[in-house]
Amino acid sequence: MKLAEALALRADASRRAEQLRSRITGSARYQEGETPAEDAAALLDETDAVLDELETLIRRINRTNATTVVDGGGTLTDALARRDVLRLRHSVVTSAADAATGEGQRGFRQLRSELKMLPALPVAELRRRADDLARRIREVDTLIQRMNWETDLID
Repeated sequence: MKLAEALALRADASRRAEQLRSRITGSARYQEGETPAEDAAALLDETDAVLDELETLIRRINRTNATTVVDGGGTLTDALARRDVLRLRHSVVTSAADAATGEGQRGFRQLRSELKMLPALPVAELRRRADDLARRIREVDTLIQRMNWETDLID
């Protein structure tokens, strides 16, 4: 099985566990004289099986990520950390540029006597930096996706 397939199975198992949680809470109590829509105890057992499968997948995915070497050095885990930090950096830089331009704030003066708001940061430079970060995120993400489809999952 390829890593990408395991990631899809992990997402499915997570969704299934959430659906089962919802069904359990909906069937955990019922009105006297009625029968519950579903057997909550059986749903709990099913949830245990799904969560055991999820744990196994997560362990295998983490082992695979930690031992798979990517182009340019480092492991797949390193590349994932790099992408996460680049996304955070991009978010911070974009937020700073938006705040400096007054996005979402009243940006005009009605009277000349009102104070003029000036940017404290170089907006154009921040936008260029955000564009560069977005490009780097795409590059790392493409590398990760390629590795996910090329790498076999470790037992």
